[in-house]
Amino acid sequence: MQSKLFLKMMLLALAFLGAVNLDGQDKPAPASPDFNAVADKALAAMKTRAEELHINGAAVVAYSKSDPVMEWSSKMVAVGAITSTPTTNNLAENRLAIAYTKAAEMASTLKDSGSHSRPKLRGENGWEGGVVARSKTGVVFAAFSGGVSSDDIKVSRAGLAVLSDSL
Repeated sequence: MQSKLFLKMMLLALAFLGAVNLDGQDKPAPASPDFNAVADKALAAMKTRAEELHINGAAVVAYSKSDPVMEWSSKMVAVGAITSTPTTNNLAENRLAIAYTKAAEMASTLKDSGSHSRPKLRGENGWEGGVVARSKTGVVFAAFSGGVSSDDIKVSRAGLAVLSDSL
């Protein structure tokens, strides 16, 4: 007799839990921002800022939902060209490689590139020009290479502002 009562109570409890879990299932989940669309806007802002400063180079933006960063989505755009032309005083540069190196350093430290918050690791250059922030839904990164560090930071901040507001 007690086992039948126990079974009935268990079934009633399971039915109740099922009803509670299904409540609200017909409501759509809030839409998450589309990274590619946001990235395109951020890269456009970076390109505009670089053009205002009369510099060419490579702009990179990235977004990670995880902290620590274990995965991310990224996108880039060339402003002029991703490489520089060698001169008698300077070797040619792969500005895209430099921008991604700045982004990789930030992914590891969660601090702006070149912050010297720890000793450089092999593969990092320690150069300024990348900025990072925690956003509502994760971590956002913007990096530029092509100008002097202070100009690279200005360009990167233009992209970070768009990413931070949207993701």
